[in-house]
Amino acid sequence: MSDTVLYEVRERVAVLTLNRPDRANTLIPELMGAMQARAREAASDSNIRALIITGAGRHFCGGADLRTARDRTGVSPPGPGLGFDWVPKPVIAAINGAAMGGGCEIALSCDFRLISDKANIGLTEIRFGALPAGGGTARAPRIVGLSNAKRLIMIGEPVSPQEALSMGLVDEVLPHDKLMERAFELAGVLATRAPFAMRTAKQLLNKSLEVDLATALEFERTLIGKMATAEERAQARDEAAERSATYANIFSKREGGD
Repeated sequence: MSDTVLYEVRERVAVLTLNRPDRANTLIPELMGAMQARAREAASDSNIRALIITGAGRHFCGGADLRTARDRTGVSPPGPGLGFDWVPKPVIAAINGAAMGGGCEIALSCDFRLISDKANIGLTEIRFGALPAGGGTARAPRIVGLSNAKRLIMIGEPVSPQEALSMGLVDEVLPHDKLMERAFELAGVLATRAPFAMRTAKQLLNKSLEVDLATALEFERTLIGKMATAEERAQARDEAAERSATYANIFSKREGGD
């Protein structure tokens, strides 16, 4: 496996670290392939409940490596291999530094985005005569709205952490030295949720943006109705009861018929 992406597991959380710090973790085919391979590894491991994506060194990801890019026809080289929408587990982007172009698109494909107060972020491709080709034009309007998406893509200037927070591009701004601590804290909470419910929630929420309301409601009824076996539901209740006395009291009352 390529060392362009480091892979670490802490308890039930997998950490994927883009590892080209001398090149601002810019994207090359080898790195993108390794990133998706590691994500598939985490997705198939039943012991892993959440993923964190971050960058080695000072940057999260500087976008396409323009020195090695082959396509100069006005479309940014990265392509659709950047996305994590398909991962059936929650994915957190811990944006530790500059997230430009494809780096921003990686973050957009994650379920949660935390950013360091020393970072900045933007879809900057148009400044180089290109456009986002890793899902940026599709995901940005859904996340930040059409007006903000036009600002990000058509102007192409990066925004500060606070600006990103105000437009909904990120969920939280953290002091730089607290970023990974918070990412693991959030991942730890997500890891306690029933995997079948988390998987189904992610699928339903992503699908809801693609279809009309009636179709989304029908999809909801269908998936939730068959998302888990009785044994899986019972196990989820037992795990919740073990973590919380409040839940334990609720379930004990139900079993006693009160």
